[in-house]
Amino acid sequence: MSVSVAVIDYGMGNLHSVASALQHVGAGEVVVTHDAELIRQADRVVFPGVGAIRDCMSEIRRLKCDELLAQALTEQHVPVLAICVGLQALMDRSEENDGVDCLGMIPGDVRFFGNPLTDGNGQRLKVPHMGWNEVRQQRDHPLWAGIPDMTRFYFVHSYYVHAQDRSLLAGSVEYGVSADAALARDNLFAVQFHPEKSASAGLTLLKNFLNWNGQC
Repeated sequence: MSVSVAVIDYGMGNLHSVASALQHVGAGEVVVTHDAELIRQADRVVFPGVGAIRDCMSEIRRLKCDELLAQALTEQHVPVLAICVGLQALMDRSEENDGVDCLGMIPGDVRFFGNPLTDGNGQRLKVPHMGWNEVRQQRDHPLWAGIPDMTRFYFVHSYYVHAQDRSLLAGSVEYGVSADAALARDNLFAVQFHPEKSASAGLTLLKNFLNWNGQC
């Protein structure tokens, strides 16, 4: 069965790589859009994001993408994948830009890594966290199918998520602190890393997303 995907576009960043990766792993139609009707018609929804959270939240609300995302999650019950700032936007609040209220769909906050940031041996770590890092799978989930525990994914971020409900934690990453790398709840899977930039492991995760029925 051909699966259609809507990648929600609120004007923050080039989403071509996400769309291309989805097509590469077998998606049927992939539309990059904020058009309400196109998003409602899609079998799967991707909520990506890059850039400063204040600007992202402003555009998300201006274009009513928050309402479209809520409809996909709670009314249409289609599988939703949030990526990077898309994950952060789901939380209650971010420390970035002197504090920004986010969507509040997942209780929790977005925290600065800190400066200076050091690892367990006292070695200085660069912020932003940029590059490949191992993700520890904290629970079984259909999107982890075929991906070994401690597989490396590609990250680019200066702020990290901490969800209040620790039962939602699907994956974690160590970078001076233990950060939430993946959260899962019902038909939502949200990741801090970029699957579209994470080589074969990322493509496997995206393929799993296309095959996922939204249950876990």
